[in-house]
Amino acid sequence: MQQALHRSSLVPRGFVVESACYEGDKAVITVRASGSVGMCPSCGAASRRVHSRYRRRVTDLPLSGRVVKLLVIARRFRCDAVLCGRQIFTERFADGILAPSARRTARLDSIVHHLGLALGGRPAAGFAKRLMLPVSKDTLLRVVRRRHRPPADPLKVIGIDDWAWRRNHRYASIICNLERRRVVTLLPDREPATARAWLSAHPTIAIVARDRGGGYGEAAAKALPHAVQVADRWHLMENASRAFLDAVRKSMRQIRTVIGATTIDPQLLTAAERLQYEGYLRREETNAAILTLSKNGIPIKQIVRQTGHSRKLVRQVIRGERTDVFRTRQSSLDLHLPWLDDQWASGYRNGAELWRRLAARGFRGSLRVVSEWATRRRRAEKADAQNLQRIPSARTIARLMTIGRDLLTNAETVTVAAIEAGVPTLVEAREIIAEFHLMIRRKTEAGFIPWIERARASLVSSFASGVAKDEAAVRAAITSPWSNGQTEGQITRLKLVRRQMYGRGKIDLLQARLIGAE
Repeated sequence: MQQALHRSSLVPRGFVVESACYEGDKAVITVRASGSVGMCPSCGAASRRVHSRYRRRVTDLPLSGRVVKLLVIARRFRCDAVLCGRQIFTERFADGILAPSARRTARLDSIVHHLGLALGGRPAAGFAKRLMLPVSKDTLLRVVRRRHRPPADPLKVIGIDDWAWRRNHRYASIICNLERRRVVTLLPDREPATARAWLSAHPTIAIVARDRGGGYGEAAAKALPHAVQVADRWHLMENASRAFLDAVRKSMRQIRTVIGATTIDPQLLTAAERLQYEGYLRREETNAAILTLSKNGIPIKQIVRQTGHSRKLVRQVIRGERTDVFRTRQSSLDLHLPWLDDQWASGYRNGAELWRRLAARGFRGSLRVVSEWATRRRRAEKADAQNLQRIPSARTIARLMTIGRDLLTNAETVTVAAIEAGVPTLVEAREIIAEFHLMIRRKTEAGFIPWIERARASLVSSFASGVAKDEAAVRAAITSPWSNGQTEGQITRLKLVRRQMYGRGKIDLLQARLIGAE
């Protein structure tokens, strides 16, 4: 059944339309309140005594592609309450209709707020103009800030992590309610004192999920000694994999000896590879000089002063974490090497001719790539077989030793078998890391203490020491259902919002957009 469309249904509830007309590209609607009683904002007494009337111009939702201006005939009432200090007050409307002194209706202000949350300032202003909502970028941001309400839910399980205002220069902290899956607040830095002050103000927190950095753990231990700390599982898995990669780097000299690639013939290198090889030799000289000074008992600070190298580099060399292994570059010819080998065996030795034949097969590389390959192949036929042997990088070796054997080629299988036979300590490190990964995946801590003792006597001893220092949080990460993955996802969303604001939004606006959007 069809119902008649009344003019009053086009304006917010509580208003009665008196007249409507067009003024250029605007629709002006004169309205008045439907009630006859005004409530004093000071004492709450009702009054029917009208003192005077005045007109307010308020913007409402657009109508038929036109901006709508409401001409509100508002009344002033007299307050008859004897003890009230206010004699005359202005008519008030409900908060869901029109706020005091507002220039936009509540329903329009809500749309402006959501535009600001979704798009920010300038993009939202451009989109609002297309929607016939006259609002500036500054107004949009003011509305977002004004309507921001921090969540008041009691906190029990939180996640805390840092994020970069500017990478390697300035960092801040984000705190999330893991139960509600929403951002709670943003802290201006990642100092332990700042985190400790915020945590102390929320004593109801029982579980704190964090990364493996020491700052947040120290702050949580001092502010909430009763709370359970949970290390982030993804970081534990990643740190374990990186520990095995470091073990491979420490064993590269043994690996080169096992495989037989102890020497590199510079005559077999291309121009670009020769530059890499020269840099490799310079780094080896630096490593040898630093190790010599360290063996003589000179402290790290003095080595830094004598050599001019950074403290980080000196520590890496002394700990065996810097093994610059020379490796050749990946080439666009890798997919076409079997075909090139067949052509070479058939007697085609001219680089330009091979390139033309290869281009006909869809190769998009340059002539120089094929010519260098032909030159290198020509030189290789004149060299000894021992000088031709090359080994992959440490990262590649770590990958080959940790993936399934059915995914390896025959040559890769032979290489891995030679490494396993010649460097048993590396095999032990791989088994230790695999056991740790298995504990996390199965969420069982059985054998955790024996694992630490075994790992401390292996190539991944530094990782085991870090796990032992944070033993309670690591145990909770293995057995607890909570983790910091939600916080990492919120950081990704935070970065998206910052990019929308071209990285110029202050922390209060950033926080208002993150929390208000939820």
